[in-house]
Amino acid sequence: MTARPPAPPDLAEHPWPLVPRRPLLLVPVGAVEQHGPHLPLATDTTLAVAVTEGAAQRLHDRRPDEPVLVAPAIAYTASGEHQSFPGTISIGGQALHLMLVELVRSAATWCGRVVFVNAHGGNLRYLSAAVAQLRREQHDAAWVPCVTGAGTGTGAVDAHAGFTETSLMLHLAPHQVDMTRAAAGNTAGLPELLPAIRTGGVAAVSPSGVLGDPTAATARDGEHLLNSMITEVCELVDGGAVDTDGRLRAPLPAAAPA
Repeated sequence: MTARPPAPPDLAEHPWPLVPRRPLLLVPVGAVEQHGPHLPLATDTTLAVAVTEGAAQRLHDRRPDEPVLVAPAIAYTASGEHQSFPGTISIGGQALHLMLVELVRSAATWCGRVVFVNAHGGNLRYLSAAVAQLRREQHDAAWVPCVTGAGTGTGAVDAHAGFTETSLMLHLAPHQVDMTRAAAGNTAGLPELLPAIRTGGVAAVSPSGVLGDPTAATARDGEHLLNSMITEVCELVDGGAVDTDGRLRAPLPAAAPA
């Protein structure tokens, strides 16, 4: 029987004397919000945790002597655009900003760098503002999104509960996905939809809450997408450059010698 790989270090499972000195702390950031009629409310949090744990394991394998820990996920975040749908719990941008800032101020007393790994687009502006503030306070903090360049392969919009998220959940938690209820939502381009979303929320453009088409999603695609996301996050955490908004980005290639 093949042995299971070791689990990534989970901060919450450590007694305090075993917390390593000045570890890198990765913090998954998700949401509790509608994801159409076929996906669970915890989709973003599930994805954030999976990507964070995968990246932590790769970082540990790459440099075993440099400690890395995964913090408990931040699940209650900024999801006001989904508030029309039952089950959504949003604490709003101000509360999220304060939570992120105070988390790092507290963790900085014992850890090294803190990197937030975000899986919900509605959190971006608040992550950027909070991390920028923390860096002005001289904290070693950054954030990185769970994104992939793999796309849908169709050129269609895939903004919410569509092909990508459904494929990922079919891979990670198939028992939580009901493909008999999966149906295409609004597939117009996001720039076209944003004005209506800003004034009336996602429900104003998609009664089902879906932006994209989940019907072709597969677990195999989800496995590929997850691996791509983990690779991207791992590389950015390991060697990315921090932008003015606190986001880790791939460093620019060195200029060719004159």
